[in-house]
Amino acid sequence: MSYFFSLYTIIPVVVVAAFILVTATIKILREYERAVVFTLGRFQKVKGPGLVLLIPFIQEMVRVDLRIQVIEIPTQDVISHDNVSMKVDAVLYFNVVNPERAIIQVQNFLPATNMLAQTTLRAVLGQHELDEMLSERKKLSADVQSILDSQTELWGIKVSNVEIRTVELTDNMVKAIAKQAEAERDRRAKIIHAEAEFQASQTLVNAARILSSIPAAMQLRYLQTLAEIGAEQNSTIIFPMPIDIIKPFLELLDNAGKVPAANGLIHGSPGNQMPLRA
Repeated sequence: MSYFFSLYTIIPVVVVAAFILVTATIKILREYERAVVFTLGRFQKVKGPGLVLLIPFIQEMVRVDLRIQVIEIPTQDVISHDNVSMKVDAVLYFNVVNPERAIIQVQNFLPATNMLAQTTLRAVLGQHELDEMLSERKKLSADVQSILDSQTELWGIKVSNVEIRTVELTDNMVKAIAKQAEAERDRRAKIIHAEAEFQASQTLVNAARILSSIPAAMQLRYLQTLAEIGAEQNSTIIFPMPIDIIKPFLELLDNAGKVPAANGLIHGSPGNQMPLRA
């Protein structure tokens, strides 16, 4: 009886021990996973993916995910180069390219990368003015990504992209930017209007120069203007008549008037007048 009791007690213990032994010996890694294997605390090699066999109680491993990971950089208080206070947040994309370094060179690469991204973001944006942050966001994101990538290379981490998501300004600064934009639009409108006036006046000067050099052209333009005005339904039009147009008619009238005047002098001369009677 005691024999069967001891047998029933030992079998579960052996089964549990065997299960623990098998679990510690056989590891299965997915395609995107790697195992950093340590033998008695010393690095041996990187294994995986697939089936990985370990020596129980002598070897241990650390799983490393090689997929691209996304970290949301929390909102950071940033002061720009022109002393404008704002709040900026971003998104960081990275992945592990060297599992050995990612486990050995840094204690926990995920929070370490996050903290480094926060400090780098504040440092890079603090060197630029507000206008650059608003208009050249992609360039600033590329600068942050380049600096992070160079610093995390020793950790076996590749920073693939950094996206500055939002730049939040205070209400007073938003109003000031709106006033500045409005003033800039007014300035451009005035400049465009002045340039249009200059071009129009220059064109008129050129036209006047051409018309003054050719009198016939001036007369044709004058007649065209009369035709355009005559097409409108106006009751009375008073329009000055250029002397160049009526000059030939005046010369004809002047010549015709001289002939009768000469004839009058001949017939009305004192020699032909009748003497007065007393």
